[in-house]
Amino acid sequence: MEPVKIAENVYWVGAVDYDIRDFHGYLTPHGSTYNAFLITDKEITLVDTVRHGFEEELLSRISKIVDPTKITRVVSNHAEMDHSGSLPGIMRAIGLEKPVYASSLGVKNLAGQFQGEGLNLQTVGKDMSLGSYSLQFIETRMIHWPDSMFSFIPELGLLFSQDGFGMHYASVERFDDQFEESFWRPLALNYFANILTPYTVQISKTLEAVKKSGLLEKIKIICPDHGFIWRKDPGKIVELYGELVTQRPKKKAVIAFDTMWHSTEFMARVLADHLGSLGVETKYLSLKNHHRSQVATEAYEAAAIIVGSPTINNQMFPSIADLLCYLKSLKLKNKIGAAFGSYGWSGEGAKLVQAELSAMGYALPGSEVRYQWVPKEKDLGPLKDLAKLIADEIGKAAVS
Repeated sequence: MEPVKIAENVYWVGAVDYDIRDFHGYLTPHGSTYNAFLITDKEITLVDTVRHGFEEELLSRISKIVDPTKITRVVSNHAEMDHSGSLPGIMRAIGLEKPVYASSLGVKNLAGQFQGEGLNLQTVGKDMSLGSYSLQFIETRMIHWPDSMFSFIPELGLLFSQDGFGMHYASVERFDDQFEESFWRPLALNYFANILTPYTVQISKTLEAVKKSGLLEKIKIICPDHGFIWRKDPGKIVELYGELVTQRPKKKAVIAFDTMWHSTEFMARVLADHLGSLGVETKYLSLKNHHRSQVATEAYEAAAIIVGSPTINNQMFPSIADLLCYLKSLKLKNKIGAAFGSYGWSGEGAKLVQAELSAMGYALPGSEVRYQWVPKEKDLGPLKDLAKLIADEIGKAAVS
């Protein structure tokens, strides 16, 4: 396995996971990378490691540059297991006595995860000399774990940003300038929507603090722990994050639904047709064909989330409950919500969906729309009225 040179004495030595398709409940159809970096200064330093099972790939890349036992220290920017799972095995290979540096909460998390492994865990200071280079440490708590931090080499303008500015994409290419922006922007949005959405307030504050400190102007390369390394124009991904944290909705609606005998599906089709005729960009997403994380990505920039469920055993459909639980955890802001569904002898499904959307803080322009048995053309007035209400509210809320 070959390393990739990023800058003078700095190398990518991570691992590529072509096969992963589920990342703690988030669909990863393109796989992922676990990025780790080697700095070959006087103090040879490994920044982050890889997921358990990829130790040999990491060590193979390192061995092409230096004998792994020559590494004097490891810096862990984030303790989540996709970056630290291999840490005990790596430390046994390079020397258990060598220090692993992390934030104070990083030390606590790593100690909890790897009890009895004999790791020499040390809390970082504000900076660390490596010889010709130095590392400056910036705590970024709750972006997206309490232990998260950035590491910065001021001499190179190189930022190790752990889970910030990343994406899930497995390939042999390592750099942003090997892809068109039209390709990477959807991947970046997908990553942000499903990983970082609950932390937009903290991210916004961090971006503002970085701008005020002047650090942003010094950054020439951004090395995240997943996906591409930003070397051509790192400002592009920072700019995108600046847009995404605002959660400003577009003139767009997402219809997410499941169906038993096609009645709720028919209602979804009617809603999509009428919203489209009213000039609203509309995404029609059956949960039989779309993953919850795909709905979340489409919903991130949408003004309205319209959820359809049949009733089963006096409850909403299980796949809809799963979707709402997932969306609730993401804490999406500035959303209009609506519910619809069909039923047989009882009709709790759509009512329960409406209640969940209300509990999530979504604005509800109308009551849920329910049809017993099979909706008929002559009875579609309430559904069309709901589409008009939603379109009107979207017009007030959305940005052009």
